Amino acid sequence: MPHVDYYLATISPNCYFAGTRPAEVAAKHGATITYKPLDIMGLFGRTGGVPPGQRHVSRQEYRMIEIERTGADLEMLVHPKPAFWPTNPAPSSYAVIAAQAAGGGDVGALVATLTAACWADEKNIAEDDVIKACLEGAGFDPSLADSGLLSGAQAYEANLEEAVNMGVFGAPFFITDDGARFWGQDRIDALDRHLAGRT
Repeated sequence: MPHVDYYLATISPNCYFAGTRPAEVAAKHGATITYKPLDIMGLFGRTGGVPPGQRHVSRQEYRMIEIERTGADLEMLVHPKPAFWPTNPAPSSYAVIAAQAAGGGDVGALVATLTAACWADEKNIAEDDVIKACLEGAGFDPSLADSGLLSGAQAYEANLEEAVNMGVFGAPFFITDDGARFWGQDRIDALDRHLAGRT
């Protein structure tokens, strides 16, 4: 059975734009998927990238254009400058890690709901009530937001180290069990073709 590791950041607009498509592509090909939330700002610093707020003004302006353009192309509501961005991504990331370990719900839906809460609904995904609502909406026990904080923190840190070692430098980033790498929500179709054996 093929497998996909999905390196993600809950505050990433492109992970929001990815939505549930990674899970749908994996299911289409009978593949399993492991969600690996990480500290995207830490990843940038480790792999030669620059956090958005530190980029040249021309890059910052074009980033806004691309966020608006991608939202329009995908027919997804998006606020290029959401009210609570950047926010601390750790609590929501810990929730994804805890939910994946607990099972019983839809992790892909949880990631999509958390990122949408930030980019579409302009909610602070560092707040417990927002995280609990997202957990419940994806079929998980909302109390997961209060449990496994130490193990969540350890996994979150380990995901960053693993990502750096695996050649990941942005999010969303997908790596298949045969070593193929795909960066960006606009490469999900390429991932689909690869899992179908067409690349």
